[in-house]
Amino acid sequence: MSEEKNIKNTNASEDKIIETKEKKAKNNGGIKAFLKSRKAKHGAVATAIVAVVIALVIVLNVVVGLLVDRFPDLVVDFTSNNSFALQEDTVDYVSHLDSEVTVSILLPKDTFENQGAYFVQAQQLLEKMQGNSNGKLKLKYVDLTSNPTFTSAYPDVDWQTTSNNYIVLVECGKQYRVLTLDDCFEYDTSTNGYNFTGTKIEQAVITAMLNVTTDNKVVVNMIKGNQEQDYSAIKKLLENNAYQVNEVSLATSGLDDDADVAMLYAPSVDLDESAIEKLDLWLDNDGKKGRALIFVPTGEKGDTPNLDEFLEKWGMKVSSGFVYETDMTRIASSQSPFIITVDYTDYYKDGLKNAEIPVVVSDSHDIEVTDESLAHSLLVTGDKAGVMPKDVDEKWTFEDGVTGESISVAAEGVVSNEKEESSRVIVFGSYMMFSDNIMQYNSFNNSTYFMNVINTISGKDDVGITIESKSIENKELGITDVATQNLMFVIFVAVIPIAILCAGLVVWLRRRNK
Repeated sequence: MSEEKNIKNTNASEDKIIETKEKKAKNNGGIKAFLKSRKAKHGAVATAIVAVVIALVIVLNVVVGLLVDRFPDLVVDFTSNNSFALQEDTVDYVSHLDSEVTVSILLPKDTFENQGAYFVQAQQLLEKMQGNSNGKLKLKYVDLTSNPTFTSAYPDVDWQTTSNNYIVLVECGKQYRVLTLDDCFEYDTSTNGYNFTGTKIEQAVITAMLNVTTDNKVVVNMIKGNQEQDYSAIKKLLENNAYQVNEVSLATSGLDDDADVAMLYAPSVDLDESAIEKLDLWLDNDGKKGRALIFVPTGEKGDTPNLDEFLEKWGMKVSSGFVYETDMTRIASSQSPFIITVDYTDYYKDGLKNAEIPVVVSDSHDIEVTDESLAHSLLVTGDKAGVMPKDVDEKWTFEDGVTGESISVAAEGVVSNEKEESSRVIVFGSYMMFSDNIMQYNSFNNSTYFMNVINTISGKDDVGITIESKSIENKELGITDVATQNLMFVIFVAVIPIAILCAGLVVWLRRRNK
């Protein structure tokens, strides 16, 4: 009985072994069959394609990252105001650098980037400047904490004053300039600390580069001591364009012998005979000529017989009235017919990058050319302008002052010697045209025209550089009309997602039915 039971158990075990082997063989056959099936082949191909695409995307991303690091201009700027793009003046200047310039950011790179979005923006602008400089501009980062001896090479800088917040060093050879946070960024002063609102680093660095790459600066004398108007905007513009501006008094030291240009900006009182004599002698330059005086009368022109006589010798006369326009297309401000755009004559027009941009004058006097053999107009109005006399009665109208001829608001008198070397006196009728409020607008050519005049009479080739600060607050694509906004909403919120869903459904149904 026991033997019989053992035989049954043995047979049962053998049956299980056989059954297991059969299942295993069946399974092996199924796997092999599946691997040879069409479904498996298609799945393998799809998997391989996906793997290859992922690998290509990774490689492409790495390559693009390396290219962007090497060539920053490859970064595409989609902001509405081109916040991360260099302005044309910057590209033109850095691409024509003759000297090697080093721009040092006085922070470690990661620390600079972590200061916020405007610092990242500034960093990208500097990198693009380096990329456009044909190897002449070198950008580097300096950690003053780990390299405390770095500042000893620049003794003219007060490194101990923490309020200066020095952040960028620009140097060329032995010349250098250090820029502060105030130089490089705009910020809201109504809050505690720095709430940055714009980047000025492009203008600040270009200005510094102009100065450190210029060995022999042209000297301009600003004449003071005659109750003149505020000329800080002109002084800053000149210094930004690598001119050396010295303030002088005709009553004391007189004009510098090495000055090529002098400026008398809106004096409220007349010059005495001694001051006029100093101007005459300086302009004559012992017969060598080659000097220029720029004169701008004040708004409320008073009694100035000495200045009037001086200008008469140069063939010009300044009226006491104010120039206005009746042509609405020339009125720059709807609030005043005395704020108007004017036309260039042939003088000092060459060299302007865009002569289609007008110059605007405000409360300008008429500059009458009294001797055409000596003087000529520089800026003129249209033929529908007029001059309102200083004293008018109630019956006077704007039409009364219109003569049908253009009116000069800027003129130049020129006196030459036998060698055809010339000195000149240039008169602008509007002192407001050189105020900071007007010159800051790139829609007007005031600062550019002024620098073109100064550069021409002083023999400099480079033109004034005017660069706007940049804000990145506006991150939209710049689509403002409702119809386009609705269309974009429908495309990206409805059409594209539905199309992707339908495409996926079609692919799934086709594969399911195979």
